Amino acid sequence: MKRLEFIKYMAGVTGMIGLGSFKQFTDDLPIQEQSMPVLFIGHGSPMNAIENNAFSLAWQQLGKTIPKPKAVLCVSAHWLTQGTYVTAMPLPKTIHDFGGFPKALFDVQYPAPGQVEMATLVKNTIHSTPVGLDMDWGLDHGTWSILKHIYPLADVPVLQLSIDFKQPTSYHYQLAKELAALRKKGVLIIGSGNMVHNLANIAWDKFSVDNYAYDWAIEMNTLFKQNILRKNHQALVNYNGLSKYASLAIPTPDHYIPLLYTLGLQTDKDQIAFFNDQYVAGSLSMTSVYIGEQAFTGTLPVIVKPTDSISKDTLI
Repeated sequence: MKRLEFIKYMAGVTGMIGLGSFKQFTDDLPIQEQSMPVLFIGHGSPMNAIENNAFSLAWQQLGKTIPKPKAVLCVSAHWLTQGTYVTAMPLPKTIHDFGGFPKALFDVQYPAPGQVEMATLVKNTIHSTPVGLDMDWGLDHGTWSILKHIYPLADVPVLQLSIDFKQPTSYHYQLAKELAALRKKGVLIIGSGNMVHNLANIAWDKFSVDNYAYDWAIEMNTLFKQNILRKNHQALVNYNGLSKYASLAIPTPDHYIPLLYTLGLQTDKDQIAFFNDQYVAGSLSMTSVYIGEQAFTGTLPVIVKPTDSISKDTLI
């Protein structure tokens, strides 16, 4: 979108909302004493949306443990754009962005509302780049497959922030920092992807083996966790310098970039906890990260037994 077109578009959206109603909305979001936590969630296969396994049970536990947010802003590995956009429709559609799965998965709807006022607040919070208000995308499986378990009633407004795939990793890390004020306004920000995500090297014969991983996947996942704990974010932004195996763990950065949004929001007050720290079929890690001012006290299951319904043609 050209700059003049963008300005005209945003002027129309502002008029649609109304300055008075937007001011009322922001006035109703007082700054909270304690910031909302931030999450990076390894979402893995879409089948996790309809299965009661260790991963989905941990997501359910999250919903019972962390404070209920005013809204959720999710950075999903599955919304790649040129430019940066945030969903702004009142009723985002459930996107089934995959193929070959059972009909039961395609039947899933996650009818969480959107919130144009919150989308406008996100746009106004980011100053380093124009942010478009998107009326077309909706919620892809990187978002709804996990939120279906965290907030099963779909009673929390949900927005997605796109990943500008033409930008370097440093861009995404710095952009995340601009979102920090939203944590104080009750917004739960989630990065949804996978730290180690190499579908080309999946060990299809090892799906029935709990926590099976290649040596290189274990090495990279361990390096990621070590650097997260040390708050060595620069090394994680420049992940290719961590190991000769970095290109195996991250052949494309789409599933890794959501982690950088999570890390960019970390402050000195925050504590760190890992959950779902497991591997699937050799070359996928489900390792997830909780970052928050309060220590996470929930009991999260760690044993995973992959379903037989996952096949080579259905994994995303």
